Amino acid sequence: MFRRMSIGTAAPTPQELDEVRHYFVHTLDLDQYYSAAQYEADVLKLLDEAFPAHPIQLMSGGSMMYIDAVCNGIDDIPTIRDDVRQHIRSRLENEGLDVLSQELRLLDPQYYALVDTKNTQRVVHALEVCYQTGRTYTSFRTGQRKQRPFRIVKVGLNRSRDHLFQRINERVDAMMQDGLLDEVRSLYPYRHLNSLNTVGYKELFNVLDGVWPYAKKQLTWFQRDPDIHWLNLDTLTTDEAVQHILQLLNNE
Repeated sequence: MFRRMSIGTAAPTPQELDEVRHYFVHTLDLDQYYSAAQYEADVLKLLDEAFPAHPIQLMSGGSMMYIDAVCNGIDDIPTIRDDVRQHIRSRLENEGLDVLSQELRLLDPQYYALVDTKNTQRVVHALEVCYQTGRTYTSFRTGQRKQRPFRIVKVGLNRSRDHLFQRINERVDAMMQDGLLDEVRSLYPYRHLNSLNTVGYKELFNVLDGVWPYAKKQLTWFQRDPDIHWLNLDTLTTDEAVQHILQLLNNE
C-alpha cells in the first residue's frame, strides 16, 4: 500500500499492474496512518462497486489481520490521535519494549496474559488505546464475527517445509539482488513510522544497526482457520491448482 516500499513488499510490477487490475497498491504516503479497520471499510465499499460487473474478486496476500478484517470484521477500536501515538513511540525509543510491556500488564492484565509481549506493534497499540480512552484494550475486543453479503472461499497454498524454506531463501537472495538493501537505506530516516514496522524492513534496519536479524513464520495464524482449503504445490501443477480453485468456487 505504501509508496517507496516496492522491493521489500514484493509489490506488483508495472507489467503486472498492466495485465490485471489491482487495488490498494502504492496508494499511501509513508507517514499516513492506516489500519485494518480502515482497510475493512475501503474493501467493502470497493466490493459494492465492483461486484455488479465482476462477481468474483480475488484478495491475496499475507497480512493475516487485514484478511480477517475483510472476512470476519474487526472490533470497533478508536483511531489513535497523533499526539498519543507519538508519545508512546517516543517512550518505546527511550525506554524499550520491556518497560511498555510491564505497563500494559498493569493497565490491562487480561490482554497482557494473551499478547505476545515481544510483538512491538500489538503491545504499543494496546497501550495507545489505554492512554487515549482510559479503558482497557480488552474492553473493545468483542470477538464477534460479522456477517457478509457475499460468499467467501478461502484457499491456502503450501509446500513441504524444506521446499518452502528453499524458496524463501531464493526469494530473499533475488530481492537483495534487485536492490532491497539500497531501498532500506533510503527509508532508514523514516524507520520510526508505523508503515515501516514491516517484516523485511525491520530485519534490515537491524542489519544497518549492527544487530543480527531473525526470521519469523506466519503459517500458524493461517493453520488455525478451519475454512481454508489447503493445496500442496509440491504435488500439484499450477493448472491443477487452478482447477481445484474453480471447483471450490462452483461447489460452495
